[in-house]
Amino acid sequence: MKFGGSSVANAERIRHVASIIQAYKERRPVVVLSAMGDTTDHLLEAADQALLGSVDIGGVEKLHRDSAAELGIDFAPFEPLLQELKQLLTGISMIKELTKRTRDYLVSFGERLSVRMMAAYLKSQNVPAKFFDAWDLGIVSDSNFMAAELLDEVWKNIPMELASYADGASGEIPIVTGFIAKDKKGNITTLGRGGSDLTATIIGSAMKAEEIQTWKDVDGIMTSDPRLCAAARTVPEVTYEEAQELAMFGAQVLHPRSMVPCLKAGVPVRVKNSYNIKSPGSIIVYRRKGEAPKVCAITAVKGVTLIDITSAGMLGAAGFLAHIFNQFLKWNISIDVIATSEVSVSLTINTKADISGLLEDLRRVAQVEAKPGKAIVTVICDASKSAEVLSTGLEALAQAKINPQMISQAASKVNISMVVDDKQRDEAVKTLHAAYFERQD
Repeated sequence: MKFGGSSVANAERIRHVASIIQAYKERRPVVVLSAMGDTTDHLLEAADQALLGSVDIGGVEKLHRDSAAELGIDFAPFEPLLQELKQLLTGISMIKELTKRTRDYLVSFGERLSVRMMAAYLKSQNVPAKFFDAWDLGIVSDSNFMAAELLDEVWKNIPMELASYADGASGEIPIVTGFIAKDKKGNITTLGRGGSDLTATIIGSAMKAEEIQTWKDVDGIMTSDPRLCAAARTVPEVTYEEAQELAMFGAQVLHPRSMVPCLKAGVPVRVKNSYNIKSPGSIIVYRRKGEAPKVCAITAVKGVTLIDITSAGMLGAAGFLAHIFNQFLKWNISIDVIATSEVSVSLTINTKADISGLLEDLRRVAQVEAKPGKAIVTVICDASKSAEVLSTGLEALAQAKINPQMISQAASKVNISMVVDDKQRDEAVKTLHAAYFERQD
């Protein structure tokens, strides 16, 4: 069971999550937590202040001290961690430097405080629980600070460290830090984007769990953003491939990299609502039991730049596309969606980096036009029925006077993406959702 920062943001939320854990205790859960609320941001702000010569952990300390008092638990066990945090910030203030390694050490305090808080509260409610820093379970990574990758040995380390809990010898529910690990030298690392989800999925996969649950504030994966589409509904079942595409194109599902362990072990992932425990949520599986729906969900990502590259030199020229893509590699800019013809390439990028150097390199071999202010609207669907899907969607968009500037069907055969103006993004999503999900009701 994985709970994010908003789920454990304060004493009230900790009580609520503790009640969920209690409700599942007969199923022998392992619990993974993020830092409380905005603690990670407050730690980074404290680092910025330390670089200016001021050591202040007031915000972090107040949240945890007040929460402990409200929960009725002794704060004394937290004092050594806060003292260690002050010493670290003092060191940063003295050397006026914050390396990636030090930054990872710094932000780890959020998760470490969080699991101690939850374990202490559960024990105060007569629920046996024990906190673990991730490395206590053998979760080791490489030394790529701020974006570390887990080492293969975690697959055997985790079952070994949790053996007594798995076989029933220990009844203490493990409460584990998400997002962090240690490298072979004992340095604390962080797992980058989707890090807490990755902690949960590697534990669940290594333990061959019944399922991995990630708890959010909606009833699972939705057909679209319910804030945008009031008629959005829960999608009961999606495949890993569909979930990865949803996450890539803006939906708040598991980060794609965190699904890799599940794919390897075949463990299903269930997305649950912490405000609606009885809802079954959505389950992510390797292969559907029933027939795939024509359209599964619609999602969108904004702030995209569309780049059109045209050159007569592409006509029948071997290696031209390789040359184009090498420029993106040189500037470390990833491509999201692409469409090609014999003499042109249209593609999208989503980056805040300066792309003037990239465009200059591309213009040496082709005509290039960059169009910022675009959005990618993605239809997760059964692309074997692409003609029907496109017919329905394009007809609805035409009636709404929205003209896609590029259309791309993914090689995965589970999505069709369209590029529209940012200002038309919301209307495009609502129009497509109405066409696919509402008019058939």
